[in-house]
Amino acid sequence: MLKWLMVGFMALTLSGCGYNTLQSTDEEITATWAEVLNQYQRRADLVPNLVNVVKGYAAHEQEVFVSVTEARARVGAIQATPELINDEAAFQKFIAAQGELTGAISRLLLVAENYPQLKADGLFRDLQAQLEGTENRITVARNRYIAAVKAYNVTVRSFPSNLTAMVFGYDTKPTFTVENEGAISRPPTVDFGTPAPAAGY
Repeated sequence: MLKWLMVGFMALTLSGCGYNTLQSTDEEITATWAEVLNQYQRRADLVPNLVNVVKGYAAHEQEVFVSVTEARARVGAIQATPELINDEAAFQKFIAAQGELTGAISRLLLVAENYPQLKADGLFRDLQAQLEGTENRITVARNRYIAAVKAYNVTVRSFPSNLTAMVFGYDTKPTFTVENEGAISRPPTVDFGTPAPAAGY
């Protein structure tokens, strides 16, 4: 009987000191971070096809192709696991690599401005639409992650749940800062407009 009373007392104590909130918000962070990773991977998977299509029209733009390929390789070299959000330095390295890839993709898309036939190519336009959709998904997923981290970090820092967090080893999670947000929140411009109709139409 005493055993069950103690279990009941502990359950009431834990629920009143933020333990359950820490658990649920931590799970929400894991889920939202997985979606961020999923969308970044989707973008990385589009890059080789995009590079190959642009190469078909602008083979001499070698420096841009190398830049994109190297940026994608740096992103791929980072172990993007759920544990990444528990390591501030690794998290910042991952975000910096994603920012470099965003910049490289933007430079690649600028190349297309000089090649009207490339802009009119059906495969290129399809890839550009996929990239635009992916960039939008990245923004949505990132915003959900930011909101989840905010809720969790407030719980970790607030009394009395901060005491529970200390006892059970819950630390604040890293999030996107103003500096790296600026680097990655501007998706590449992928809308080149509708190609001009051919003469005679």
